[in-house]
Amino acid sequence: MSDQPSNGAEQTQASSLPMHILAQYVKDFSFENPNAPQSLLPNQPQPQVNIGVDVQAQAVGEDIYEVVLQLRCEARQGEGVAFLAELTYGGLFQLPGLPQEHHRPVLMIEAPRMLFPFARSIISTATREGGYPPLMINPIDFADLYHRQGQAAAATAEQPQQPPF
Repeated sequence: MSDQPSNGAEQTQASSLPMHILAQYVKDFSFENPNAPQSLLPNQPQPQVNIGVDVQAQAVGEDIYEVVLQLRCEARQGEGVAFLAELTYGGLFQLPGLPQEHHRPVLMIEAPRMLFPFARSIISTATREGGYPPLMINPIDFADLYHRQGQAAAATAEQPQQPPF
C-alpha cells in the first residue's frame, strides 16, 4: 500500500472548508399582524409577499466572525399590510487556517448558506402562528447575491470600501 492519498481523497480534503460554527442565534425578530382579524377573514385575497435579504459580516475575535442574515418579509393584501416579519439571524464562525483572501467570500456565501435553513424555519413558524399559511422562502443563491453586491459597490466610487477581514 502507498502512503500517498488517492486523487479522490485529495479532492475531498481540498474541497472541505476549514470553518467551524461556534454559535447560531436570533439577534432580533419582529412579527406584525396589523390588520388582524380582518386580514384573516374568509375570502380575503391571497397576500402578495415581498422578501428582502441582506448579509453582513464582521470580525469579533482572532479568526472569529459574526455573520448576520437579515430577512424582511412583507405581505400585502390590496393596499393594506397583512403581515410583516423581520428576522436578524446570526452565527459565529471560526476560520482556522483559511488564507485571509478567502475569508470574505466564505463568510458572505457559505456562512449564510448554513444559516438560511434555520432562519427560514423561524419565518415559516411565525407566519403559521400568525394565522397564515407557513411562508416557505425559496432557496437563496448567496454566491449571486455576493457578486451583485460587489458589482454595485464597484459601480459607486464614492461608497467606502468594506474593511478587509
